[in-house]
Amino acid sequence: MTDRIPPSHFRRRVLRALLGAAALPAPFAALAGFNFFTSEYTATREELQTQIAKRFPVAERYAEIFMVGLRDPQLGLDARTNRAAITATLTIASPLLAASPVQGLVSVSSALRYDVAARALRLDQPKAERLELQGVEGRDAERLQKVGAVVAQELLQGQILRSFTADELTVGRKTYEVGDITVQDNGIKVQLK
Repeated sequence: MTDRIPPSHFRRRVLRALLGAAALPAPFAALAGFNFFTSEYTATREELQTQIAKRFPVAERYAEIFMVGLRDPQLGLDARTNRAAITATLTIASPLLAASPVQGLVSVSSALRYDVAARALRLDQPKAERLELQGVEGRDAERLQKVGAVVAQELLQGQILRSFTADELTVGRKTYEVGDITVQDNGIKVQLK
């Protein structure tokens, strides 16, 4: 005599187990990018793109005669240099410009740092790598590129890429802090300590 379970009973047990598991609350559902076994959190490029897009457009006055704005940011990640990059549409407006506003594109690369007080991953020391303006040439183009580069760097300094809630960094009685930050080609990984 064998103790085999009839196939219909086995299927019912598996179905009950699956339905029961689906009904349980998912304690780590809000922690989708957290891996507490390896003490890491990975934010995907898509997640970061969504977060950064919410913080644009941004604008700043420069030397009381230029208004520089950035919009439509696109996030790039460079694992080789461990830097993030923001490419955005740039607008420079001034009563001194014959064709105002001037449109263009700026690409800024940046290191990353963790702000403990704000529980936020921020851009740090951004550097304008490329700036192209439309419809401006010669010395005017050179001056506007300098203005655009300086203001773009100022606007992006300290910009938040991802913020964390206290609940996200707490499991049971343990509260984690963010350590090393590693840029990957498809996301940013932070060490939890």
